[in-house]
Amino acid sequence: MNKYEVCVVLSAKLEDEERTAALEKIKGYITRFGGTVGENIQEWGKKRLAYEIQHMKEGFYYFIPFTGDSTTPNELESRLRIMEPVIRYLVVKPEAETEAVAPEAAAEEKAE
Repeated sequence: MNKYEVCVVLSAKLEDEERTAALEKIKGYITRFGGTVGENIQEWGKKRLAYEIQHMKEGFYYFIPFTGDSTTPNELESRLRIMEPVIRYLVVKPEAETEAVAPEAAAEEKAE
């Protein structure tokens, strides 16, 4: 099982109940395709978008960690693509904390 994280931007026009329903649907897709949703879902709230998307300037940001096999992210993306409340999404495989080196630290090591 691999670790992944999905970042989802939901429409700012949604009510609280609609946002909750959309998140539950996303979690359901993850479990449906063999994944397990992590406990620490981050809700960043309403943030200004970098550029206007579908005539909207703001969106609700959520970061959902999950584990799954290699097909889970592809299946999840195919479902997120057609969900109406989802403005943008991105599924990533985070680097292991021990392997990740900040660019500044790497530059300092090369300088020595």
